[in-house]
Amino acid sequence: MGITKRFGALVANDSISLELARGEVLALLGENGAGKSTLVSILFGHYVADEGTITAFGEPLAPGDPAAALAAGIGMVHQHFTLADNLTVLDNILIGTEPLWQPFSRRRAARAKVRETAARFGLAVETRRKVSELSVGERQRVEILKALYRGARALILDEPTAVLTPQESRDLFATLRQLVAEGLSIIFISHKLDEVLAVSDRIAVLRHGRLVALRAVAGATKAELAELMVGRKVVMPTRERGALGAPVLQVRGVHARDAHGGVLLDDVDVSVRSGEIVAIAGVAGNGQHALAQLLSGTLAPDRGTVELLGRRLSATPRDWVAARVARVPEDRHAIGVIGDLTVWENAISEHLRTAAFTRAGFVRRSASRMHANSIVHRFDVRLSGIDVPARSLSGGNMQKLILGRALSVGASATPTLIVADHPTWGLDIGALAYVHQCLLDAASAGAAVLLISEDLDEIFALADAIAVMFHGRLSEARPAKTWTLSEIGLAMAGGGEAGSDEVTRAA
Repeated sequence: MGITKRFGALVANDSISLELARGEVLALLGENGAGKSTLVSILFGHYVADEGTITAFGEPLAPGDPAAALAAGIGMVHQHFTLADNLTVLDNILIGTEPLWQPFSRRRAARAKVRETAARFGLAVETRRKVSELSVGERQRVEILKALYRGARALILDEPTAVLTPQESRDLFATLRQLVAEGLSIIFISHKLDEVLAVSDRIAVLRHGRLVALRAVAGATKAELAELMVGRKVVMPTRERGALGAPVLQVRGVHARDAHGGVLLDDVDVSVRSGEIVAIAGVAGNGQHALAQLLSGTLAPDRGTVELLGRRLSATPRDWVAARVARVPEDRHAIGVIGDLTVWENAISEHLRTAAFTRAGFVRRSASRMHANSIVHRFDVRLSGIDVPARSLSGGNMQKLILGRALSVGASATPTLIVADHPTWGLDIGALAYVHQCLLDAASAGAAVLLISEDLDEIFALADAIAVMFHGRLSEARPAKTWTLSEIGLAMAGGGEAGSDEVTRAA
């Protein structure tokens, strides 16, 4: 109750009081930087509140102690899974549950308990399989099983459907209903308003660190929730289909392997024309990352050709940047920014050698900082100043900084090609609408856009054509209107075009 948390001059949580009842799903909504992550981090013991107290199941919760939170029955499933790929499901679940001085592991009893828990809550997964062999949906089940095995009575789910197919999301919701029926309480964090309305009992909305609304789901609407989140009416942009220009990007017969000989891309063809948005759908780990690497000069194909405006580009990032290819990488932490550099340094990092930011080998700090401030203002990056390290930004604000850098290649220049790899991942609905409008405007100005996304609502809202990637193979890029949601979901799971042996590809 009364939770307040400050980071310097920034008030991340401002006297927030909430209650979670037994067998209830409480959705936590808010735009990027609203304080959601800070609040649940305090609840789980990662942060210590400056003011306020937490009571769990009638007992005060020790601050800043994740072990105390676990012992009290609070579990958390993070947006980024925390599993060891080289260990089995059972090993991952047991990590941290047995004392180091115990002479032997009670694996037989543990396996029986895991199987009983899995059967009880509809979380079927084979305990002897390695995590590296599991689908994304199965990995999420393991994360939930980990929490339940430790006796969780309240579960925090942070963006639980961000990387799931529609079918996997439906399975998750069925599991949540079973958990709630058994008396488990759930805090559900999501930016997907349809899901919030489908699974929640009550909705708490944060804005600028304060609790601005607490609503029962009955009677709540998406429009009302969106306006409560951002403080204004949100209008989603719509795609106006216009005439398309000549091909900008042409990928033909590309095959690529990793350092161990594993196939990353298997005879991939794709073409994107000026003014066109081609979307690549697929579950994470099926080759989309390799395709994005190929189109940023960081991966060389074993065979096949890649042409931009009829010219072959080498696997050199500098050449792709010089050709005005804008990229939004999938992993914002590891690839998108250099965490220890400041926001303004990251804002110019991909264009550092241009005359706009460098003169006689020296960085033009005034011009660089002005450019960074322009990005911060235009893309509403919430921060305390451009001199803070990029790692201090929330995930959503980090993503907005990366987008601003990618779409601000010059005062009047439009990127030739935009490779947008999960461009709205982790963004609130207001920021999402703005990013969609930016991509649509860029396409209208003549840019070719390759959109890689797992958000099917986003794909249908933006794309002229859609292809599905599965195990490194790419289906034909068909007009968006010829696809159905179920067809794409099936193909993403390997049951459609992209998963078949005979794959028709775009010419």
